[in-house]
Amino acid sequence: MAQDRFKYFRIEAREILDGLARGLLDLERQADPAVIARLLRLAHTLKGAARIVGHRELAELAHQIEGVLAPLRDAPAAGRHDAALALIDRMAAHVAAMQAPEPAAPDAQRLARSADPTPPPPPPRVDPGAIDDVLAGLAEIHTLVRRLRGVDDLAALGARIDQLERELRGVRQDAERLRLVAAGTSFTQLERTARDAAHASGKQVAFASSGGEVRVDAHVLATLHGALVQLVRNAVAHGIEPPDERVAAGKRAEGQVTVAVALHGSRIAVTCRDDGRGVDLEAVRRAVIARGVAADRARGLDRDQLIALLLRGGLTTSVEVTSLAGRGIGLDVVRDAAHGLGGEVTVRTGAGGTEITIAAPTSVAAVPALVLEGGDRIAAVPLAAIRRVARSAAMAILRGPDGLSVALDDVTVPLALLGRLLGAPGGAARAIVIVDGGDGLAALGADRVLGVDEIVVRALPAGAPVDPIVWGVALDAEGVPRPVLEPAALVAAIRALPPLPEPPVMRPPPILVVDDSLTTRMLEQSILESAGYEVELASSAEDGLARLATRACGLVLVDVEMPGMDGFAFIAALRAQPQLAQIPAILVTSRNRPEDRQRGTAVGAQGYVVKGDFDQSDLLDLIRRLVRR
Repeated sequence: MAQDRFKYFRIEAREILDGLARGLLDLERQADPAVIARLLRLAHTLKGAARIVGHRELAELAHQIEGVLAPLRDAPAAGRHDAALALIDRMAAHVAAMQAPEPAAPDAQRLARSADPTPPPPPPRVDPGAIDDVLAGLAEIHTLVRRLRGVDDLAALGARIDQLERELRGVRQDAERLRLVAAGTSFTQLERTARDAAHASGKQVAFASSGGEVRVDAHVLATLHGALVQLVRNAVAHGIEPPDERVAAGKRAEGQVTVAVALHGSRIAVTCRDDGRGVDLEAVRRAVIARGVAADRARGLDRDQLIALLLRGGLTTSVEVTSLAGRGIGLDVVRDAAHGLGGEVTVRTGAGGTEITIAAPTSVAAVPALVLEGGDRIAAVPLAAIRRVARSAAMAILRGPDGLSVALDDVTVPLALLGRLLGAPGGAARAIVIVDGGDGLAALGADRVLGVDEIVVRALPAGAPVDPIVWGVALDAEGVPRPVLEPAALVAAIRALPPLPEPPVMRPPPILVVDDSLTTRMLEQSILESAGYEVELASSAEDGLARLATRACGLVLVDVEMPGMDGFAFIAALRAQPQLAQIPAILVTSRNRPEDRQRGTAVGAQGYVVKGDFDQSDLLDLIRRLVRR
């Protein structure tokens, strides 16, 4: 087999061409000498690489781009750069010609491409860092295999085999990431599509994107890319109005086209929205009549029926055929892409614009996730859905008729323990994680936050008997599957949980809280009552002694620094009275000097809690031990 001399050059050339196109689009919005300098470096690098592999045409085109860009160093200005972009298109065609022949596409896609001035989708690009990880893992495995050959000790051999298995699992995870491509690799070409369509139609359009970090199967992204090109072009051709019409309607002269990519559980959703005039439903109705549908029947079609007919294909609202519209095949490509992936298309349209979403299942995806431990379970939640992570001590946990909740920005958010949701006994809420499910928030209590990791999520087999909150599974370093929770289903499940059963009736003597700060008294009261304790409050040491004289208490939480008698003197007074001497006392204070701690022990305090290091769970554990004793 002949050696492929363009094997690595293709990868580098695509990266450089994408960088050149992205930089030129940036220059059209705002002049920036630093961008011009970067583009000149990219063009020079491409020229040198093309010469090394003997591709004279590409080297000459790169040289021509240098000639176009060089004058801008002395007089940078924002504006159109059609000549440079045309050179990039020609170079992209040369790079595409180095690829293997493209497989046959559906009829609608072939028809669209035959009249489509936009270059074909860029081939999926592999993250060089991921390749390095795989190569490093393979090198380590090779070293371990060599070491195995000379091992006679069975115990040592077993340890080496365990290490080899761990390395193999790591390489497998890295290799899985190689098949995943970031959605952002398509954004430059989509922006170019919007830009060219706007120039061709005399419109002003700004392009925006989000979700570029989402990583999915390369074939899924390639299929969706073709559909997005059509949606962006349709948004400009049919949705965005001419500048004068927009201004007359009270809008900005410049229209907005946005492409957003998001993962919702095991499905990827790509959305193209514009702020134009919306779908002209009466024009669709006329097109339906022109296709042979009886006028009286066509007049009876409602909005959803007209949209469904438009998506079925073959209809166009354009009065003439142009390079942008008029053939009625653009939405055929969108429909074919969705159906080919087992997904569906939804349309929302109105006077404020149009939003078209393709949602399709994806078997594998990579997402940053927060890994949590609850009880004896470990699970991950996509990081994009996390709104806040805090120690439980920093948030007030409340128990009401509807169950547990936490106070968040003047509202209460329902709370559930991770272990309880996953069927694990025990567990605590040392960490509180606020999760956004799209339609609302919920709080998840966990024993520990294990960290953030980019995990490869595998979709569950169809019909698998699992809880709806489980999106898929990810393998840990030992190859053990861990559940990945779907945010919307997780929030819905927390909100639907029945209240926890009331704790057993606890009738120990109440706990006395002595503190001159109203805020501190209320916080400690909330914590103790949520844990099932009855609470007495006193705003001074003198008030506390007076209450103890009339009612027995099982434990005292007392501040140190208070007007009049301080906390040390209060405890000393307790110990001096036989009827109060055995009451356990805990100092809760902001003072953390060793001599203060020693003084607390000396006067007879059984606990010393520093407010700056306050941990709700630790305090309750200490109180339980002292009350039982």
